[in-house]
Amino acid sequence: MDIREFDYFLPEALIARHPLPERSASRLLHVDAAAGTWRDLVFADLPQLMRPGDLMVFNDSRVIKARLKGEKASGGKVEVLVERVTGEHEALVQIRASHKPKPGSRLRLAEAIEAEVLGREGEFFRLRFDPAHTVLEWLERHGEVPLPPYIDRPAEAADAERYQTVYARVPGSVAAPTAGLHFDATLLKRLRAQGVAMARVTLHVGAGTFQPVRVQDVRAHRMHSEWYAVPAETVAAIEAARARGGRILAVGTTSLRTLESATTADGRVQAGSGETTLFITPGYRFRVVDRLITNFHLPRSTLLMLVYAFGGVALMRRAYAHAVDSRYRFFSYGDAMLIERAIA
Repeated sequence: MDIREFDYFLPEALIARHPLPERSASRLLHVDAAAGTWRDLVFADLPQLMRPGDLMVFNDSRVIKARLKGEKASGGKVEVLVERVTGEHEALVQIRASHKPKPGSRLRLAEAIEAEVLGREGEFFRLRFDPAHTVLEWLERHGEVPLPPYIDRPAEAADAERYQTVYARVPGSVAAPTAGLHFDATLLKRLRAQGVAMARVTLHVGAGTFQPVRVQDVRAHRMHSEWYAVPAETVAAIEAARARGGRILAVGTTSLRTLESATTADGRVQAGSGETTLFITPGYRFRVVDRLITNFHLPRSTLLMLVYAFGGVALMRRAYAHAVDSRYRFFSYGDAMLIERAIA
């Protein structure tokens, strides 16, 4: 499975660097993999594509202000990106600096926070923060919204609200589950009014989601680990939807990966929490999700591979080419797709 199979040409101008004024004003490409067709809609048309009894599963993880700038004791500049909060006063972080700090060295971040480098874990550093506040409290006070690297501008005040879903509630992600950014309160109310059920999972998105696949044969790629949780109420909602003939729609690849990670070989979703390194590529047999809402993803990315697996390689290549030709907006602040799964 060669990495070049997951490449496509994307004009720089199609990368969305700012959100639209209204969340649900994004465009929506509806792709029916079984029929091999697609049509152009807007996201506010979503209720037309749902039936009473369908179930939508959302990732309720909340983005934390994970980026901090500061300096080493030597005066050298550093930039810290929190990958995961591991305790009240400790976190795994990425550190950008001209010379990587050594264990035992100290950093001063945002002109307010003293932190000690405890050691390394692969590409990450373990950092202990000043115990005057918890890590999450320090980040909320002094951190910056960690916009993706392809949004090549500083974070603005509006990003604190727009790079966050309206239903986010469990802090821990360092990147937004972006398929959910298109939903506003009015659209959610319309969906509920027509009998669409809703449930939640949590998956804290790590900075590794933006790491490129560096191997030629993608089967050799290893996913970064992410924490997830599936409540018992969500398992019950899935079982009830299946019993009444409803379809399971995952809002975002994070919701899909959470459900598939929590599912047994015979298709039963289990409540609980854990770590997932699930890597979905073409040939994967989906056991839970019938439909997927997702944004347009980076060339050669693991998320694009998941989408190709869900909708079928040939059709998704054509759909992406159509999106480029039709000047859809790409990536986190861009437009969306609703994909009806290719049935094996």
